[in-house]
Formats: sequence, C-alpha cells, structure tokens
Amino acid sequence: MALAEQDALALREQLFHERVRECIICALLFASLYILCHFVITHFKKHTDFAAVHDDEDAAVNRIALGLCTFTLAVALGAVLLLPFSIISNEVLLSFPHNYYIQWLNGSLVHGLWNLVFLFSNLSLVFLMPFAYFFTESEGFAGSRKGIMARVYETSVVLLLLTLLVLGMVWVASAIVGDDAATRQSLYDLWEYYLPYLYSGISLLGVLLLLLCTPFGLSIMFTVTGKLLVKPRLLEDLDEQLSCTRLEEAAVSRRI
Repeated sequence: MALAEQDALALREQLFHERVRECIICALLFASLYILCHFVITHFKKHTDFAAVHDDEDAAVNRIALGLCTFTLAVALGAVLLLPFSIISNEVLLSFPHNYYIQWLNGSLVHGLWNLVFLFSNLSLVFLMPFAYFFTESEGFAGSRKGIMARVYETSVVLLLLTLLVLGMVWVASAIVGDDAATRQSLYDLWEYYLPYLYSGISLLGVLLLLLCTPFGLSIMFTVTGKLLVKPRLLEDLDEQLSCTRLEEAAVSRRI
C-alpha cells in the first residue's frame, strides 16, 4: 500500500509539473505573439489617431482599444501558426524520440494550445472586437459624469442590446425553420453548438475572401514590381537600333 501511494503521489507530482510547464510555455508563446503584433500595429497605425490626441480620456480609450486589437491579432496569428507548429513539433519528436530537451513538444501541449486558441478566438470574435469598436465610438450616457467608466457602461449596454438582438433573431429564425423541442433545446447550448458553427462560418468567409483577393493582389504586386524594376538590355540588337535611327533621321530630313 505504501508503494502504491508513493507511485500515485509521484504521478500526481509529475502531472502537476507538466501542467505548470505547459502553462509557462503557453504564456511565453502568447507574450511573444502579443509583442510582435503590438510592433506591427504601432508601425502601421496612423499617428493622428493615437499619438496626437490631446485629451487624456480619449488617449486612454485609444490605448485600451489598441490593447484589445493587439490581443485579437495575437490570437489570430496564433490560430494561423498553430497547424504548422503542430506539424513541426510532431516531426521533431519523430526525429528525436529519446531527446530529453524536446519532450515538452508533446500532444498534451498541442491539445492545450488548440483549446486556448478556440477559447480566445470566440472571446475575441464575440466580445473583444465589438467592445473595442463600441468603446471608441461611445461618449457616455446623457447626464452622466464624463470619464472612462461612463464609456464602459455605455459600451456594455450597447453590447448587451446587440447580443439580445442577435439572440432574438436566432429565436425567430429557429421558430420559422422548425418549432420543436429539440430546436429550442439547442438554443441553450451556445458553447457546444453555436460557437463552433459561428467560428467555422467566419473562417469559411475569411478563406473565400482570401481566394477572391489573392489574384488581384498578385496582379497588383507584379504590376508595381514591373514599374520599379529596370528591364535588362543585354539581349538588344544595337545594329537594328542604329538602322532604325538612320531611317528616322532620313524621314525627318525629307520632311525638312
């Protein structure tokens, strides 16, 4: 019994250390993506929108909106890089199966990253991005004291009303399609039913938009590149150019 208890205690301690290690790795990866996205956004943003704001309240609102947008971009970049990371980690583990220093690239870490990306993607899609937009457009309710909290209250109310409107439209659509107990029961299952379909639908729209815009982007890229680059003249025939120049000179002489 004592040996079995020691084995169970050692197993729990190992699982605890693995969980702590996965949390540290996930935090470091997300911090790296957040810093990278912050530099990208601050490089492409307009300085008149953030830096040249003289009002402290507007500057604080813009900083909060910048933080939310940076968080969302970091989550989106993590979702894009998650599949290559999974493939590369699997190949590294298959190439070095007995290396102690790369055993942290296991299936548990990848599964945890997939769960975190799914959670934060839905959070950013449903809450953070609409909140950032309404927060920058808010001014506080009429008659209330001006400040950040007044804008937070107005944004929360507007976001709540928008959520109720969307849920009401879903209820009406479900009642039109099929008014039965199973359909009404599925409306309460947001996490298991609607959020995955919402995430998949928006991902599908993003892929279609990418397929639609990629040919135009490539054509514009080649057009700009052709204008910037100087074509080489190594294969030109100088004798032909001289004969053309003599013919042009003779034609001008006859006209004169």
